[in-house]
Amino acid sequence: MEKPIIEVKNLGKKYLIGERQPYLMLRDHMSRLIKKPLQLFKKHAPSHPGQDDFWALKDVNFEVNRGETIGIIGRNGAGKSTLLKILSQITPPTTGSIHINGRMASLLEVGTGFHPELTGRENIYLNGALLGMKKGEIKKKFDQIVEFSGIEKFLDTPVKRYSSGMYVRLAFSVAAHLEPDILVVDEVLAVGDAEFQKKCLGKMQEVTNKEGRTILFVSHNLGAIEKLCSKCILIKNGQIVSQGKTSDIINLYSSENKTDQKIALWENKDNKIHSPYFNPIKIYLTDSNNKLITSQIKNDKPVWFCVKGNIEELYPYLFIGYAIYDNNDTVIYQSYQIDTEENTWPKLNLGENNIRSQIPAYFLNEGKYRIELIGVTGGGGTQWLFEPRKNSPSINLEFKGGFSKSPYWTYKRSGLIAPIFQWEKF
Repeated sequence: MEKPIIEVKNLGKKYLIGERQPYLMLRDHMSRLIKKPLQLFKKHAPSHPGQDDFWALKDVNFEVNRGETIGIIGRNGAGKSTLLKILSQITPPTTGSIHINGRMASLLEVGTGFHPELTGRENIYLNGALLGMKKGEIKKKFDQIVEFSGIEKFLDTPVKRYSSGMYVRLAFSVAAHLEPDILVVDEVLAVGDAEFQKKCLGKMQEVTNKEGRTILFVSHNLGAIEKLCSKCILIKNGQIVSQGKTSDIINLYSSENKTDQKIALWENKDNKIHSPYFNPIKIYLTDSNNKLITSQIKNDKPVWFCVKGNIEELYPYLFIGYAIYDNNDTVIYQSYQIDTEENTWPKLNLGENNIRSQIPAYFLNEGKYRIELIGVTGGGGTQWLFEPRKNSPSINLEFKGGFSKSPYWTYKRSGLIAPIFQWEKF
C-alpha cells in the first residue's frame, strides 16, 4: 500500500495572549547567559503573568493520499489557516508531527513568496528555484505561466506595483504550473474576479484528474469545495469535528450554521448601515395577503420580498435588488427592480420608499435559502452601497412541499429550482 503523501499526528499549536514581553536580541541572550550560566539548564515557566494559553489547533490527526483533493472548512478563527501555515512550514507546531512526502507549493496570502522589488518575470524564476526546480524546467513552463496569468503587459514591472488581483493571478499561475506534488490554496483566490476564480478551479481539477497531484483547498465557497474536493475536513475551535465525504461534511457544517433559519425580518437598528442613495430600513417576506412570513413556506404559493428604505440624495443610476443563495452559499439568481413598462430604471423618490418583488409559486425547490439585499450605483462606475456576503442585509427562508400540481410527485425534485413549465402536443 502506498504511503500517504501527508501524515498529521497529534498536531497542536499554542499561542500566548495577553501581556507581551519585549523581543530580545542575540546580545541580550548572551549577556544573560554569561551573568547566570546555570539558567540555561533551568526549566522556565511556560508563560508570563498576564498571559493566557490559546490553542489554535489541538490534537489534529489526518492523512492525505497522493492525488486526493481535500477541502478544509470551518468558521473564521477555527484554525484552518494556522493548519496550512504549519503544513507549509511557515510556522512550527507546538506539539505533534507532520510528514510530507513530496514537493509543496503554497498560496496562502496575496504576495506570498514574491519579492516586491523584483519583476513578475524574476519572481517566476525565484518561485521555481524555491520549489527546487532548475532554470531549464522553469523556462519550459514559462510561457504557459504567463498566458494563464494574463499579465503579459506587466511582466517586467516590479510586483510591488501590482494590484492584489494581479498578485493572485501570477502567484496561482506559478504555483499551479511548476508541478509541485502538493498544492495548498487558502481563501486568497477570493481576491480574483469571478472569471479567474472559475479558471483556477478548472486548473485545479486538471492537475488532480490528469496529473495526479494533491490539493488542500480552504474556502468559504462551499459550492467550489463540493465541486472540486472528494473529501472534506471540518474544523471547529482548533479541532477536527468530522472528516469524510464532502457532501456529508458540508451538510453537517451547514446545519450547524443555520440555527437562525426561521428569522425572516431584518431591521437597520442603530443605523449600522447607511447610504444617502438608499438607506435600508427593513427587509421582510410576506404572502399574497401581505401577512409577514416567519416560518416554512410551501412553494405552491407566491412569496413577496419586501424592502423599505430611505433616499436622501437621488442618484440617476440606482439599482436595488436581491440575490438568493442556497444552503451552500451559491448564488441561484439575482433580480433588480426595473420599470418594465418604460424599460428604464425605477423612479424612486426622495424620502421613504417601499418596493417588493415576487418569487413565483413552483419556482424554488425544497430547501433552505438566504435572500441578500443588493444596492449598487452604476453609470460612471459601479459602487456597492453595501458589500455582498459581508455587510449586506439578509434574511433566511425555507421551502417545504408543494413540488408539483401532480398527485404522483410528492417528494423533492432534483435541482435547485423546481419550475413547472407548459407542455403541449403539436
